Amino acid sequence: QVQVVESGGGLVRPGGSLRLSCAASGLGLNINPMGWYRQAPDKQRELVATITSGGSTNYADVLKDRFTISRDNSLNTVYLQMNNLKPEDTAVYYCYVTKWGIDYWGKGTLVTVSS
Repeated sequence: QVQVVESGGGLVRPGGSLRLSCAASGLGLNINPMGWYRQAPDKQRELVATITSGGSTNYADVLKDRFTISRDNSLNTVYLQMNNLKPEDTAVYYCYVTKWGIDYWGKGTLVTVSS
């Protein structure tokens, strides 16, 4: 019943910015932990950022100065603001929501950083 849908990916120039959105449904009235991972070609999926129901955030150390995660609980939506993008940020970005200890994943949105 839980559905997770990402949006906002696309092609950007190095140094540009993107804001990804992730809308979750099927959560009832509960506010759940949510976050982002990414996977580049031929690489393992890696943590980008997480945010708890109370708004506490956690980032991959190498990304914390450029990326910001936030949420709107009224919309069951989490956002990822990505600034100063680099070619190595190119990846499929996946959103998840945790309910009752189980992670539910979206299908991903592709971010391509290239000149």
